[in-house]
Amino acid sequence: MHTLQAFDHIRLNFSPAGLQVLNIALAFVMFGVALEIKLEHFKKLLQNPISAFVGVFSQFVVLPFLTFVLAVLLKDFITPTIALGMILVAACPGGNVSNFISSLAKGNVALSVSLTAIATMAAVFMTPLNFSLWGNLYTHFLAHSNASQLVRPLHIDTLQMFQTVFLILGIPLVLGIFVNTKFPDFTQKITKAIKRLSILLFAVIVVIAFAKNFHHFLVVIKYIFLIVLVHNALALASGYYMARIFKRPVVDRRTISIETGIQNSGLALVLIFNPKIFPPDLELGGMAIIAAWWGIWHIVAGLTLAGIWNKPHINFNLKSLLKNR
Repeated sequence: MHTLQAFDHIRLNFSPAGLQVLNIALAFVMFGVALEIKLEHFKKLLQNPISAFVGVFSQFVVLPFLTFVLAVLLKDFITPTIALGMILVAACPGGNVSNFISSLAKGNVALSVSLTAIATMAAVFMTPLNFSLWGNLYTHFLAHSNASQLVRPLHIDTLQMFQTVFLILGIPLVLGIFVNTKFPDFTQKITKAIKRLSILLFAVIVVIAFAKNFHHFLVVIKYIFLIVLVHNALALASGYYMARIFKRPVVDRRTISIETGIQNSGLALVLIFNPKIFPPDLELGGMAIIAAWWGIWHIVAGLTLAGIWNKPHINFNLKSLLKNR
């Protein structure tokens, strides 16, 4: 615990100019994602609304709640800011690579794209709401428990968080759907290039940020790895089993699992480094490190899971083998 507490004092090297570039890159990524969203995706949801409801419910209700429970169970092993980092990541919508991973996993790609659109729009309200709700519950829990940590009340500017999420997610999403709807031929020509460029740009920024803070990363990875591993596994499993409880088809279960387990941790980093939301005097090294490692690990875990689901199953039907002989 003492080692983890030292993480909170880590000052990551991330300049205001770097934050602005990260904001623009994330907005550009969302614009690229939105170019692939068509109004037909929403029409299809009206024909099969249960899977969409389960997906949104899993992302914005089940995962934040289970994250809170996990943080409570681990309170003697993690610091408050690490727990708040977990809660903030859980409050974010699905990540921009979820559609790609869903297709690799032989999931319902149309459902994945639709959930991306719905979750992104809902995140404008739900991300600030969920973080404020569960974050405050967690700090109040620690304050009234026998926890030995010094817990500060959680005071964040929820309106500023709402504005930031709206600017970075809401506007690019609406703009991308508008361009896609009004100029389909033009959209078809630019979509692949913009999506590749946006993801490359975002990846470069994340790599640069890691390079500047690599010495911090080497110190914390052996502690953070297990925390994020368990949290991400919980997210993937909760999405899958929620869909199973509601008797969704296997392809929908896979998609809902991925949409719940692939989180927009880039948005979490943008929020953490925004001084208008989290004042600079707060020591939030634990939050930032959790969000940063989530951004890498959820892709590794998602691709691994997709590879398992995509593996062809061999039919060992003995009667069929004998018949062919």
